[in-house]
Amino acid sequence: MNVQQPVRSLLELATLGAALGSGLIAGVFFAFSSFVMPALGRILPPQGIAAMQAINIVVLNRWFLGVFVGTAAACLLLGVVAVLNWSAPGAGLRLTASMLYLVGCFFVTRAWNVPLNDGLAGVQPESAEGARVWLRYLVDWTLWNHVRTAARWGQRRCLRSRSCGSAHSWDRSRGRSWPC
Repeated sequence: MNVQQPVRSLLELATLGAALGSGLIAGVFFAFSSFVMPALGRILPPQGIAAMQAINIVVLNRWFLGVFVGTAAACLLLGVVAVLNWSAPGAGLRLTASMLYLVGCFFVTRAWNVPLNDGLAGVQPESAEGARVWLRYLVDWTLWNHVRTAARWGQRRCLRSRSCGSAHSWDRSRGRSWPC
């Protein structure tokens, strides 16, 4: 199957969107791994629990979820096109990038981070059970957040590769490329 011009343009747009979206999401999760969670771990458990409970509510907004889900949609498109057009240059990198985001983002989030968030939501910040859950939450949630962050940086790196095709080569005839 040969990729026609409209499909190629959609592929280039999806590649750019996935690269930019994954970069934004990686930055959010990098911030949590590198300083938000360590800072919350330095304050008293009731305050840390209350802060994280509030974050887990506020994060469910259209801006964050739009980028989070929109990037997944772009990756799904890239993965399908890569499989259907396997002989095209960069197909393997696009499929790898798609899987890193879809598995490293949705699967890890659903399988580990969301259940941990749900468990934290069910405790009273001032309770002994809350303190016990909080200590385990800090370790486990941050570990899985590191996994999500690494998967996104790996995914973004695949999309930035020149052999992936479109994110860097959209306009080689004029010597320009997207600085993703």
